[in-house]
Amino acid sequence: MSSVLEQAVTLHRPRQAAPANPQAAARWPVEAIEALFDLPFPELMHQAQTVHRENFDPTRVEFATLLSVKTGGCPEDCNYCPQAARFDTGVEATKLMEPHEVRLAAQRAKDAGATRFCMGAAWRAPKDRDIEKVAELVRTVKALGLETCATLGMLEDGHAETLQSAGLDYYNHNLDSAPDFYGDIITTRDYQDRLDTLARVRSAGVKVCCGGIVGMGETRRQRAGLVAELANLTPYPESVPINNLVKVEGTPLADQADLDPFEFVRTIAVARITMPKARVRLSAGRQQMGDAVQALCFLAGANSIFYGDKLLTTGNPDTDADVALLQRLGMTRSAPELQP
Repeated sequence: MSSVLEQAVTLHRPRQAAPANPQAAARWPVEAIEALFDLPFPELMHQAQTVHRENFDPTRVEFATLLSVKTGGCPEDCNYCPQAARFDTGVEATKLMEPHEVRLAAQRAKDAGATRFCMGAAWRAPKDRDIEKVAELVRTVKALGLETCATLGMLEDGHAETLQSAGLDYYNHNLDSAPDFYGDIITTRDYQDRLDTLARVRSAGVKVCCGGIVGMGETRRQRAGLVAELANLTPYPESVPINNLVKVEGTPLADQADLDPFEFVRTIAVARITMPKARVRLSAGRQQMGDAVQALCFLAGANSIFYGDKLLTTGNPDTDADVALLQRLGMTRSAPELQP
């Protein structure tokens, strides 16, 4: 815990932010996205499936595995997160894993069918020495022939370049919510902080993995606002994880009411329509959805899942269940899209 206390935290009061992207009105205004949400469910699904088929094989799904390489002890106050040090969730803080440990985990993931390996570390913002250590982990995973992804918090100048040189394919940094709901969920960083990290990742030539969380008490218009922020990034993310809130005892959102599952499917469909060439990933919350809702998400345009029995610190459907579901649906895993 002593290492956590070294990280400075700047507190910000919740605020009603204007859209962070000044180009938002040019392509996908929030009103247009809200109109998609409001479509009759069959019409929305038809439009999403049409766009999906124009850009992807609708029978193929990417398998990605997420490993927490440094768990817990984060100084931020994200109200959904069991890794925040200020919440009593039973998550113990750990040190960064060693390369040989990560290699074993990555090999197991590859043997189980994963094509992308994502590494998450509970930092607010890694230090230079942390980035060097993660770069070694990236090289270790890349040597196995897997796509590499990392999510480490906010990056400073030069960090993304170091990771790119090590072979990092994707960097994940979610926007989490619409700008006008963000201050209700997080006060220890601003929305612009997230956009700045995404800009650094882009400038270093690393692909962007960026999505959000729904079911945190936001309105439909605010869900539309989140999609608008993502879809109006230039370019929009190559990978878009859509998370359904996993309620963890000890976090402020532990008692949040469940989101209607059809509303979650609508969010997937709208993400597909507005970001036609992105991998739309069915991410956290799958364990609570059941097979039928997951199948609807695939019909709505989701073509990537996190594969494995855990997502950082929360549960996930086991690998056998995922394989069995795809078999029942007549679907298969997609091949990796590694950079030359």
